[in-house]
Amino acid sequence: MPKAEVGSTKYLNNKLKSKGLQRLRWYCQVCERQMRDENGFKQHTMSEGHVRAMNIVGEDPRKAINEYSTQFQRGFLQLLRTSHGTKLKNLNHFYQEYIANKEHTHMNATKWPSLTEFAKHLGREGICRVEEGERGLEVAWIDNSPEALRRQDAIRKKERQDRGDEEREQRLISEQ
Repeated sequence: MPKAEVGSTKYLNNKLKSKGLQRLRWYCQVCERQMRDENGFKQHTMSEGHVRAMNIVGEDPRKAINEYSTQFQRGFLQLLRTSHGTKLKNLNHFYQEYIANKEHTHMNATKWPSLTEFAKHLGREGICRVEEGERGLEVAWIDNSPEALRRQDAIRKKERQDRGDEEREQRLISEQ
């Protein structure tokens, strides 16, 4: 069956239906394709293109999973760094922001079974600060760029200098 012509009513209706992310259950990460229902997904899994792509992935599944994992982590951290910086953000709320982009890499294609496991991984690696908050896990990006480290050193030096000035003033006052 041919596709609807660009600009036709049917084309516009199909575009409206496909806006946003549908059920994750009917998403094929290998083909990066979203189906609207179970039948569409079933038909897709039997298609020649999908079978070919799955054969390629089947040759080295660990490589594919690691690739998807690095893509997911890179995209997740990029959004965290640019949108919230070093501020703590509720993990689930932030994940909702991340998946709002329809072209994101899905977590079910990665090596992490859950979002909590992914957060633990980020904490262990020292990439993010992960804390238990009142509404669940909270995550913040750790800025360890040379520029940020220089800024932190300058702040520490200024604080030490201020403390030294205060101590000198206290000594002078007590001597008087």
